[in-house]
Amino acid sequence: MDRKIAVVTGANRGIGFEICRQLAAKGISVVLTSRDEAKGRMAVAQLRSQGLEIEFYQLDVTDTSGIQRLGGFLERKYGAADILVNNAGIMADAKGTGMLGVQLQIIRTTMETNVYGPLILCRELIPLMRKKNYGRIVNISSGLGQLSEMGGGTPAYRMSKTALNALTRTLAAELKGTNILVNSVCPGWVKTDMGGPNAVKTLAEGADTAVWLATLPDGGASGGFYRDRKAISW
Repeated sequence: MDRKIAVVTGANRGIGFEICRQLAAKGISVVLTSRDEAKGRMAVAQLRSQGLEIEFYQLDVTDTSGIQRLGGFLERKYGAADILVNNAGIMADAKGTGMLGVQLQIIRTTMETNVYGPLILCRELIPLMRKKNYGRIVNISSGLGQLSEMGGGTPAYRMSKTALNALTRTLAAELKGTNILVNSVCPGWVKTDMGGPNAVKTLAEGADTAVWLATLPDGGASGGFYRDRKAISW
């Protein structure tokens, strides 16, 4: 059987960690990436103790050369990459900061991680996906990036997720006619370090739609934005 290879960024904890667990439970070989090597290796050890097929790769998504090295590693070890979940993300806006007060450096730093990183990863891994004419790209976005319901506050984060959605739509259009599907997902309000203890969703619930999109059958949807396995407005 052709075992699929998945890469999940920023996955040493939270939603990314749970996405790795659910994908591996489906028989997919998962490469868990994390900027912090020690924390990443601890996460891998925890998942391996459950009998899951997990590999660790240290990756800072703002490091272009590091992303290129990841591409080389995947090609050498697996010959391809089938699934990419762009989960790594930051919310660096200070609480209560508005558009007129946010520092430009905060916006730059947020865009580097939340948008440019996923873009460079797509550029590096899509050629590997083309080798087998199979690919599933899932961008972890947020309802805070929806233009249809845009509000105030956390401007750097909001703009970055709107831009990530634009990346999804553009790539999906450019890859139309291939078997490489690209979608965005809003996990909802999940009990993570970012979501906080009062969030309403468990990690398993927050990861579910991303895993569903990462394992869509051939001919599945592309260029959509989803929450709870249902399309939502941009």
